[in-house]
Amino acid sequence: MRLCKMFPLVGNVLRNAGSATLHQRSYCTPVVNIFDRNVKRLQRERAAKRDDVELYDYIKEEVGYRLADRIFDIKRQFTNAVDLGAGRGYVTNHVLGETVQKLTAIDLSPAMLAQIKGSPGLDFSVREMDEERFAFEPDSLDLVVSSLSMHWINDLPACFRAVNRALKPDGVFIGAMFGGDTLYELRSALQLAEQERRGGLAPHVSPFTQIRDVGMLLNRGGFTMLTIDTDELVIGYPSMYELMFDLQGMAESNAAFNRPLHVGRDTLMAAAAIYRDMYARKEEGVSATFQIIFFVGWKPCASQPQPAERGSGTVSLKDLGKVMTPKGGASSGCKS
Repeated sequence: MRLCKMFPLVGNVLRNAGSATLHQRSYCTPVVNIFDRNVKRLQRERAAKRDDVELYDYIKEEVGYRLADRIFDIKRQFTNAVDLGAGRGYVTNHVLGETVQKLTAIDLSPAMLAQIKGSPGLDFSVREMDEERFAFEPDSLDLVVSSLSMHWINDLPACFRAVNRALKPDGVFIGAMFGGDTLYELRSALQLAEQERRGGLAPHVSPFTQIRDVGMLLNRGGFTMLTIDTDELVIGYPSMYELMFDLQGMAESNAAFNRPLHVGRDTLMAAAAIYRDMYARKEEGVSATFQIIFFVGWKPCASQPQPAERGSGTVSLKDLGKVMTPKGGASSGCKS
């Protein structure tokens, strides 16, 4: 069995769309394209055309369901929404027509878009579009949702600004993306194996966006009233190889321009042994961690709650427990 040919795309299995240091630079800094978007489109097309494509949807389906549930928490009916990086409809298939009147699902892969079923009563359409070239009329949307697609975008700040520009005042951006602890087990095993067998390290799994950076990027994109939290999905696999097979089935293989085409058979076997030794489950097999960063950001509006003027407080901190807070939903009720 030739492992080096079984896993030609192991390197950089799931990479953030540019490292956090790139995202933190000023807008005038030239964008360094790390990912080949055409390769990512081909990977998604190949994954969508598999007969067993549904077997690999378990992570994206779970996160998409949780994200759709967060839409229901906002007590408002959205008239025009977009599912950014919709895939096979991981969010669109759970959104109800009672909450969203019209939804447009966009993705890089036409084969994935063709498999979106939607939900009963939802008026939805599909549109092939590269997420990096998000282009809708200014002030035309009141909801944009994105689930597990932004980690492949080269210029994340520009994408956030484009979303903000397309939203109406008081429009909301709800998203989920992989966080910095995602696949740390695989990263560690590959690094240790390569250090042992090759005497050096290669960036097989690049850093993901940290939670502290997401808030900064959203603020730079023009969003306010941010809500950010994280969750972890720890999934068991028989071995490291099954994890790699599933990552390919999810269309989450490497798409970087400098991706290594092969990983040595001896390195893979050593990495699998290290993985099994360091991250074995109590029952059997090994575990893999997927950290999910959820966020909500609002486009500024005059009627949104504003911070009080400094020094205007009339209540002592020791009396905060006695203060009655007004009732209200998540929306500020601004009309555009």
